[in-house]
Amino acid sequence: MQDTQLIHEGIALMGLGMGFVFVFLTVLVGVTTLMSKTIGRFFPEPAAPAGPRAGSRQDDDITVVISAAVHRYRHRHRR
Repeated sequence: MQDTQLIHEGIALMGLGMGFVFVFLTVLVGVTTLMSKTIGRFFPEPAAPAGPRAGSRQDDDITVVISAAVHRYRHRHRR
């Protein structure tokens, strides 16, 4: 009889704790979503410029270097 009551109290306490965590996380997700939409509405991201980028040449150089490194790695590590 005593053990049964203790188990029931333990299950009730577990349900209360899990319910509290569930409600807290649900509220947290809701508030985070609301804040994200609010920030997006009042502070929109600036539009990207339509013209050519100033660092285009540098980007091309980096692409060439990375491609050469990948090619060299694959050549050295063939199976």
